[in-house]
Amino acid sequence: MTLTVAALYHFTRFEDPGALRAPLLALCEAQGVRGTLLLAREGINGTIAGTRAGIDEVLAHVRALPGCAALEVKFSSADAMPFHRTKVRLKREIVTMGVLDVDPTDPGTYVDPADWNALIADPATLVIDTRNDYEVAVGTFADAVDPGTASFRDFPGWFREHRDALLAGRQRVAMFCTGGIRCEKATAFLKSEGVDDVFHLKGGILKYLEETPAEESRWLGECFVFDERVAVGHGLQAGTYGLCRGCRMPVSEEDRRSPLYQEGVACPRCHATRDAETKARAAERHRQVELAARRGEAHVGARYDG
Repeated sequence: MTLTVAALYHFTRFEDPGALRAPLLALCEAQGVRGTLLLAREGINGTIAGTRAGIDEVLAHVRALPGCAALEVKFSSADAMPFHRTKVRLKREIVTMGVLDVDPTDPGTYVDPADWNALIADPATLVIDTRNDYEVAVGTFADAVDPGTASFRDFPGWFREHRDALLAGRQRVAMFCTGGIRCEKATAFLKSEGVDDVFHLKGGILKYLEETPAEESRWLGECFVFDERVAVGHGLQAGTYGLCRGCRMPVSEEDRRSPLYQEGVACPRCHATRDAETKARAAERHRQVELAARRGEAHVGARYDG
């Protein structure tokens, strides 16, 4: 059965996000919807998957929350459930930047995917990928600046350190991320730093890959996603990357051919950092997962009564 995957976020003001958690979690579980939703005073963020009817029920509930009527959602599909559990978590921020005086409801200018190529092809435009280094390694836009950051929390410091060199001779800044939430907050941060001519890709990379024909695309590689699909390409079709169960990092086809790669245990990135005991535990866990799969059971994320 084909499942619907819904990626969503919305910046708004929740006076008491804690009061919203239990009803939302109960509805997701009742509808068989899995994934993770984050709630904070600044809004909601997450990706969920389930039947289309179940997803529609959850989205109707979210749109009825304070300030969320205009919620936009990016849909894709999956042949198997891409999440093991249902989680609704309370956070200080729905995307952690660590600069709490930034107003994410005052972002830069949205740019539709159809207009993005012309903007980033202009030499006067500085193009910045706001994602983490391992995501950029999977794919990015041609000529985009890679901050080399391990976490979005590192982005403000990186920009402040390199600001003068980055902006030299540039008339505007264009930023992008997976679904739009990080670059939306990043543009709000740049505006708070006095950079006025700031743009970001509406709907993020996922919307661009969904709407832009491959022959017209300036995207190189695949787009890392935070679920069991690992990466997607144009048309949001499943990509070629796998996921290392040791370090949770993406692994390419070349990585999987390495003698340092062991399915479910380690990859070339983390092989040297995991001791023999840790690898043995991981190997046994992977064996149990495979045995459960052969029996048609869900080993990871299984729930037991009693």
